[in-house]
Amino acid sequence: MSLLSDLLNLNLSESTDKIIAEYIWIGGSGMDMRSKARTLPGPVSDPSKLPKWNYDGSSTGQAPGEDSEVILYPQAIFKDPFRRGNNILVMCDAYTPAGEPIPTNKRHAAAKIFSHSDVVAEEPWYGIEQEYTLLQKDVKWPLGWPIGGYPGPQGPYYCGVGADKAWGRDIVDSHYKACLYAGINISGINGEVMPGQWEFQVGPAVGISAGDQLWVARYILERITEIAGVVLSFDPKPIQGDWNGAGAHANYSTKSMRNDGGFEVIKKAIEKLGLRHSEHIAAYGEGNERRLTGKHETADINTFKWV
Repeated sequence: MSLLSDLLNLNLSESTDKIIAEYIWIGGSGMDMRSKARTLPGPVSDPSKLPKWNYDGSSTGQAPGEDSEVILYPQAIFKDPFRRGNNILVMCDAYTPAGEPIPTNKRHAAAKIFSHSDVVAEEPWYGIEQEYTLLQKDVKWPLGWPIGGYPGPQGPYYCGVGADKAWGRDIVDSHYKACLYAGINISGINGEVMPGQWEFQVGPAVGISAGDQLWVARYILERITEIAGVVLSFDPKPIQGDWNGAGAHANYSTKSMRNDGGFEVIKKAIEKLGLRHSEHIAAYGEGNERRLTGKHETADINTFKWV
């Protein structure tokens, strides 16, 4: 094992100018993450200087078997906390060989919106609070919970400290530092209400960079839990019953909202949100009807509320 560790920690810059770029993209479910690595002749800091690449979309649920090639367009670069040195993580989106965004490529439409001059002028800020659950690998039961049983009721676990209140902190802290190393604007972490559940926050980040940073932070967390032999779950309600669910709460503001008189701008935006409640809920992912019940710090999924 010591030789394996030595090889994993090899500093490539001592013997070659070549680097490893890990191309990352979102798979066919809209939540699964995929990646593949390639060797580049030297360091790169501008995504437009990176080559496009391809993958077999029929193996990710993103293309038919008879026409399976999907093209990756590099969009954002981050330092690689696993390989380190000049090696990089590359967030990509996906297109057909003809250059059309594939149906699961939501970034393409978002980029058009965020690049509009009116949007750029408003400097939209995002702060995203990503909750997640750590599960024991073989039984898919929360980390720290007795197999087939339950811990004590919720109360002492939120931001809790101690061997009987917090499980997985080594994973959480490893992720925190790895994100900072990568250049992600991760602003904090905390234990959540359900034991075995944690949260990290990304932001403030401007425009589409918030999405790129969140997805790469998720990727890094997936990799760290892979190393630790723990399963990562973003399921909205991983355990039924009197337990909190998990969401990705989005804090948002524009320059107009942050300036004098901004409260009136905020109220107008909220009123518009209320008119499209069902469309927004449908876009927030599967399983939220199990979480948004009006209990456990949520509103009912069919009811729009603001305060």
